[in-house]
Amino acid sequence: MASPFDFFGSVQKMLGSLQPPAWLVQEGQNRIILSLNHVLQQEPQAMERLAAQSGKSVLITLAPWSLHAQATPAGLLDLVLDERQPQLRVTVADNLAQLAGKAASGDKPSILIEGDGALAADINWVIDHVRWDWEGGLSRFFGDAPAHTIGQGLRAAAGALRQFVSAIAPSKV
Repeated sequence: MASPFDFFGSVQKMLGSLQPPAWLVQEGQNRIILSLNHVLQQEPQAMERLAAQSGKSVLITLAPWSLHAQATPAGLLDLVLDERQPQLRVTVADNLAQLAGKAASGDKPSILIEGDGALAADINWVIDHVRWDWEGGLSRFFGDAPAHTIGQGLRAAAGALRQFVSAIAPSKV
């Protein structure tokens, strides 16, 4: 019997061959950064943590998409447009169909985290202490069910980051 998530896999395969124009990708990434900065500006302590990591960057990858952002001296995020190497990499190894299936069944996605432990610890702190209704915001764009699935994936990624931080620096968590 075919899984309902096979549909997502077939759509991803079909869309995987289509490449959006570079300007559209960059505009989407700019919108994500603007949204994150809007939330960060409501939390001065989070901005202080990120300001301490000024110039360091994190590359988040969910194939075929990625977002490379760096901390600014003001404690906000900025899009990295050049080819520099990130200090922290967060890679979701599952494709969208696998991610949706795992989220629906309550399983955690396969996530690889490598790089700067101090940067990971501060990002982990921001994730733990900055509150925003991610699912509510996402549901306005994608609908309730997809937003819930994306939210589960983000929570699982945050959990993997926590495990990574506690494994490399138990006293910082």
